[in-house]
Amino acid sequence: MTTMLPDLTKVDLVDQIIQRLSQDLTLFINAAKTAHEAAIDEENQPDNKYDTTALEASYVAQGQANRAQALRRSIEIYKHLVLIPLGDTILLSSLVMLEDVYGVQKQVFIGPVEGGLKISVESNDVTVITPVSPLGRALIGRTAGDSVQIKSGTTYTSYNILEIK
Repeated sequence: MTTMLPDLTKVDLVDQIIQRLSQDLTLFINAAKTAHEAAIDEENQPDNKYDTTALEASYVAQGQANRAQALRRSIEIYKHLVLIPLGDTILLSSLVMLEDVYGVQKQVFIGPVEGGLKISVESNDVTVITPVSPLGRALIGRTAGDSVQIKSGTTYTSYNILEIK
């Protein structure tokens, strides 16, 4: 049975989340600048009313800028996240080891935002989930030894809660 990385602290994990979001922010800022430059480039100005190249580039630039703004907010949220000390109950900021019925284990971190983000720590993945996700809703308030069942479409996935950190 695999257990959580003993050296992995929630502080380290949150630092890695912030670092990853900061890297993503840099990418989105650069992409927004590139798309904006394409939108205003004189070669992309419309030749006729059906030429929408510049308009499409401006939509891409706006989308990239919106995502960059969302990443800035997420970074600030993680910078101010209060990490709950180790306890018996799963809460926001809990690091949880789960095992499915096939014996496959995974670690999840209950974060306030950016659900789905995967952080690799020493070749082990930790997936950020939020309390409003189906798995997050099922886990909040549970304890080690409990089982949860998540419906996805017409199928169900069951997990045993092995460890909470």
